[in-house]
Amino acid sequence: VKRTTFADWPCSVARTVALVGDWWTPLVLREAFWGVRRFDDFQRNLGIGRNILTQRLGRLVDEGMLERRPYQDHPPRHEYVLTEKGRDFFPVIAALMRWGDRWLAGDEGPPVVLRHTACDHDTEAEVVCSHCREPLTVREVRGRWGPGAPGLPARPG
Repeated sequence: VKRTTFADWPCSVARTVALVGDWWTPLVLREAFWGVRRFDDFQRNLGIGRNILTQRLGRLVDEGMLERRPYQDHPPRHEYVLTEKGRDFFPVIAALMRWGDRWLAGDEGPPVVLRHTACDHDTEAEVVCSHCREPLTVREVRGRWGPGAPGLPARPG
């Protein structure tokens, strides 16, 4: 079955989904955010097959979200370290957590609570306007074509 690729679509959501839109990639990144660096630790924590993990880690390295660094020579072993591009994906994972905590968590509550170390308070992701800092809601946001849009219909999609 041939999959549609979104990597060249003039849409940032489509391009992001092309990179991280399978089941495993966001979970691999989640583990990296919690400090996992070694292949065996990713595999153990996720219960993922070696072949799938190898593919996902390779893709994240190729895309510049993880960097592969040697930590042992005999036998050769590598760890996977978040790059700036990879670290910049954390708010996406935090937003997924917030949505999942609200709509999918059981009566016992969320499985993980984020603690903001700068102020030492529990927190959750919030998407806010970069200008006024008010929360963004679908009813108060409109899209318009940006400089990267090819001459498309009158309404961005």
